Amino acid sequence: MVSDERRTSPAPHDPAAVREQLDRILASPEFHAPERGRRFLQYIVEEMLEGRGEQLKAYTIAQAVFGRDASFDAQNDPVVRIEAGRIRRALERYYLVSGRSDPIGITIPKGGYSPHFSSTNGTSNSGVGTNSQNPGNKRGGLDQPIAYRDLLLPIGLPALLGVIAILAIIRPLEAYFSRPKAPPAPAASTLASKASIVVEPFAALGGSSEGLNFAKGLADQLLTKLMKAENLVVLGPDRPGAQPIVPQFNLQGSVVIEGSALHLHVRLINGADGTVIWANRYDRELQGRTILDIEDEIAMQIALEISESRKQSTTPPDR
Repeated sequence: MVSDERRTSPAPHDPAAVREQLDRILASPEFHAPERGRRFLQYIVEEMLEGRGEQLKAYTIAQAVFGRDASFDAQNDPVVRIEAGRIRRALERYYLVSGRSDPIGITIPKGGYSPHFSSTNGTSNSGVGTNSQNPGNKRGGLDQPIAYRDLLLPIGLPALLGVIAILAIIRPLEAYFSRPKAPPAPAASTLASKASIVVEPFAALGGSSEGLNFAKGLADQLLTKLMKAENLVVLGPDRPGAQPIVPQFNLQGSVVIEGSALHLHVRLINGADGTVIWANRYDRELQGRTILDIEDEIAMQIALEISESRKQSTTPPDR
């Protein structure tokens, strides 16, 4: 069990500026988080700004954000820990993709749920101006001792020029007598054996908010799982104004929730001609289980099946 962090991070920024940054994140299309994940982030930021960071425990968050009752047990129901991990990944992606120039960084350090606010433009304390406070250290002062660098500078500069002149003569001779080396392989060749894949947004049928949240959460989980596969390169979906991406494969799917039953259809499309090369159906019973657990389970199963099918397609037949 991950322990709650008791150390709270100071908020050096004006609360209004932090709230403005939070609104900027929540309004960005690059912040991939379901509705309850957004409520989670809003809650912990507001609690921190109000000086209640010490109260950000799994128990209090589960009751305030996820509607759990007083019998909530974090060991048996890891909903807060899983959602915190998802929001950490969503924040990391946001700041990598579109939030690099934002004035304030919002993170959730591992080990707890208290957010940390930091300035993205780091400042440094330079030593400029310290000599003006000590007249004895001024350049040209009568009491200033002669530094070693003042003695070595007249000697070191001619010596450096001499070394450069010698190297200018030796380098051409070395190139003349040595055998030509093979040019290094281009970096792109390391991806030649990997297949590129795009995880498209899953469709939520039926119009229920629960189905929509599940579709978004499953897509996020699939991105995380597929990125760990050695034989796959995961690409982001096309964005307006960007150069179109032509992957080898597109992963598509649709989900529908009827009562306590979940039905998911997933298919892998050939990016060249649009043919379906793999498809599967996943049915789960929601009663007695959390949506997050089901998302993680199905995403792991899909990633394994796609990775294994990719390995089999690239393995040469036995002779």
